[in-house]
Amino acid sequence: MSESLEAQIKTYVSRLDHLIRRGQQVRDAIAADSSNPSAIVAARAWQEECGVAINQLSGGSKAHWLARSFSEAFLMRSASGNAAQGAAPQEIVQRLLDVLTQAVAALSREDGGPVMIASENVPPRRFEFVHNAELRQVLERAYTDARGAMDQANYDLSMRTSCGILEAILTDALEHKGAIELAAFGAPAGKIADWSFDERIAVAEKAGLIRGGCARLPAVARAYRSHEDNGHASTISERDARIAGQVLNVIMRDLNPGR
Repeated sequence: MSESLEAQIKTYVSRLDHLIRRGQQVRDAIAADSSNPSAIVAARAWQEECGVAINQLSGGSKAHWLARSFSEAFLMRSASGNAAQGAAPQEIVQRLLDVLTQAVAALSREDGGPVMIASENVPPRRFEFVHNAELRQVLERAYTDARGAMDQANYDLSMRTSCGILEAILTDALEHKGAIELAAFGAPAGKIADWSFDERIAVAEKAGLIRGGCARLPAVARAYRSHEDNGHASTISERDARIAGQVLNVIMRDLNPGR
């Protein structure tokens, strides 16, 4: 096994171990109260991150056993073995935990296991729902950069990049909605470009463009533009960066429900 492949495997095992620990917390939260909005949002964000990791480990192939196992985790089987309907949230989480455990076991084999680590060959996250076509490619690159920064433990860059993407897609959605319609939802006067990050979030929620996913953003993320002002940079934790990425994924789903 080459040193490069070995390093990639260690990185992925660490990433999967972290996802497993978080998944256990998500499972326990749902078990305590399956109707808790925070638990539901956390579960959706965690599932999204699992999907990204599995997609990379399966080389972007939906036919790969890991990709198939991931998809099947969301289905409930009938007595005949056919897919009937969606499984219960807690059961889905447990099934995904099993898939992640299988992935770790595969990676832990001496030959690297039956996985295809090819993150550089996986198509970037698409932003077809963004109305400004010129912005899509920029966002795709930024999304990849945010993930890479997270994997390299550069939490400051990862959080700021995720928040920048989030603000950009909110601005795009608000501009497409139009000033006249937004005024009915208490939008502030002036150009959207002059609004604060918090104002854009609040108006997008009131206008029904997004739901309440941004409530999870830590204060340092909401102030991401100015957290280095006056030479006093805030300390960005792994949790801050990870939550910012999770919220971004949730809002992307809100803005593009068919994804």
